[in-house]
Parts: sequence; structure tokens; C-alpha cells
Amino acid sequence: MHMESIEERAAAMAAWILENNATVRAAAAAFGVSKSTVHKDLTERLPRSRPSLYREVRSLLDRNKAERHIRGGLATRRKYRGERSG
Repeated sequence: MHMESIEERAAAMAAWILENNATVRAAAAAFGVSKSTVHKDLTERLPRSRPSLYREVRSLLDRNKAERHIRGGLATRRKYRGERSG
């Protein structure tokens, strides 16, 4: 991939995350890349190519990170209750 297409992918991922109020994990699955690729695209490439989009997605990523422990606790509770995640 050349640089322009990587920057386009970063912008597409950021827009998708914002539209779907999604996590890095969900974006990685949707775009067929690793979580580390999503993170690198959004935190290193996007600020250089689309700073305003970066600021929007950064806010959502920060909120997701702050809430991550809550989602993990709920998943653990479901696991031990034998419930399926939805």
C-alpha cells in the first residue's frame, strides 16, 4: 500500500468509528486489520492528514478507554453466569 491509501484507510476507519460509536477492536474486525494497525493509523497517521477528524475520534477513543474496565467486568459477569454476549 502506498502512503495515500493508508491515509485514506485511516480516515475511513475514523469515520466508521464515529458513525458506529465503535471500539478499536470492532474497527479492526470491520476493516480486516489488527488492533495495533487501527491504533497506529488513528494516533500517528490521522493527525498529520486530517487533524479535525483526529480530534473527534480521539475524544471517542478516550471515552472508550475510560469505560473499558466496565465492559470487561460485564463480560466477565456474563461468562460466569453462562450468558452469551450480545
